[in-house]
Amino acid sequence: MTSSKTGGRKPATRKALPQKPATKARLAEAAQQDPATSPELATEGAPPLDISDESVTPPQTLAAGQDPSPVVVTSSTPVLDVPPLNKKELIDEVVLRSGVKKKDAKPVVEALLSVLGETVASGRDLNLRPFGKLLLKRSELRSNGTLHVCRLRQPLEQPREIAEDTDISS
Repeated sequence: MTSSKTGGRKPATRKALPQKPATKARLAEAAQQDPATSPELATEGAPPLDISDESVTPPQTLAAGQDPSPVVVTSSTPVLDVPPLNKKELIDEVVLRSGVKKKDAKPVVEALLSVLGETVASGRDLNLRPFGKLLLKRSELRSNGTLHVCRLRQPLEQPREIAEDTDISS
């Protein structure tokens, strides 16, 4: 009995990588050189490329008489490039809004984050006003952790009405 190490597998073949698209700089360089010295930029029997024309028009993709239909994307809130909120900033904001000392707020915030993380990990949905309702759609185990795909529905902000019988002067 003879065994081969390949086990009947086909030899690995590599695919040829696609050539890089020609850029204006490479085309200008090729125009100055002889096309025979740069085979990747010149094709056999083709005249040398003229890149002196700076205005390049894209090819027509619409049929004759067909009007383009623009797609309008509307968003209720503008997309801002704001860094994510980290734990330190969260604790500072809680201290600002609640008026408690930082040494008192930090363990409470950390305990709250721990409970929220454990709840999401167990697969339970969250319904926490005014934060909103967090619905877990699916979870996927990855090499560096678990990926949870969620949907968060936040209620519309309603103006707070002050009751007439409450005294706001105190």
